[in-house]
Amino acid sequence: MDLAGHLADRFTVVTYDRRGLSRSRPDDPAAPVSIRRHADDAAAVLRQVTDAPALMLGLSLGAAIGLHLLDAHPGAVGTLIAHEPIALRFLTPPAEAAARAQLDSVRVAHRQDGWRAAAARVAAVLGINPHEQDTEPGITAFPFTDQRAANFEYFLGNDLAAVLADTLTLGDVPAGAQILPAVGRTSPPDGFDYLAAQALAAHRSVAAHQFPGGHNGNLTHPRAFAQRVRELLAA
Repeated sequence: MDLAGHLADRFTVVTYDRRGLSRSRPDDPAAPVSIRRHADDAAAVLRQVTDAPALMLGLSLGAAIGLHLLDAHPGAVGTLIAHEPIALRFLTPPAEAAARAQLDSVRVAHRQDGWRAAAARVAAVLGINPHEQDTEPGITAFPFTDQRAANFEYFLGNDLAAVLADTLTLGDVPAGAQILPAVGRTSPPDGFDYLAAQALAAHRSVAAHQFPGGHNGNLTHPRAFAQRVRELLAA
């Protein structure tokens, strides 16, 4: 991943394959998973590499996992950059209902027409046009290999259900936690992930930090994204 490479000269970068993805193969791939379980897994990874609170960059589902980490594993994370968390309970009731309808439409597309149709629906929901994206020069292409397709199938079949079932509210987020809510500069302002980040920021009486690109700015603008991470963690 380009982003990790742009951070590695400043930080010890730890990444992992989330439960069900790539090398993290569950005994029963059909077994349900929760965001809290993902947070428990992340805490176990951190215990293997450090005794100190980690600096965490959480993107989308990763941001929701980071928020659960703060709630369930105090001290595991020192600072969390929460970039557009998929946290539906952070939204107003009308916005939450709209988000659930959008995500249900992704599940319908997957069930009826397969992962490619679902991927197109996800992109539309997140305001991403994969054919007309502004990008930095020289970024690495990440085509949908068989492994990425299998990972996306797991997301559609397991993680999406976990997102819809998640009960984390703004009130569950520890008041004293160091959280930097973040949004993509070009993300649609009515997107549910953008709205969740703004709700988190408002709840903590801070402004959401802007990052280059949209929801997937870590892929389209990894160099500038890394620079923004450095700036925020140095403040």
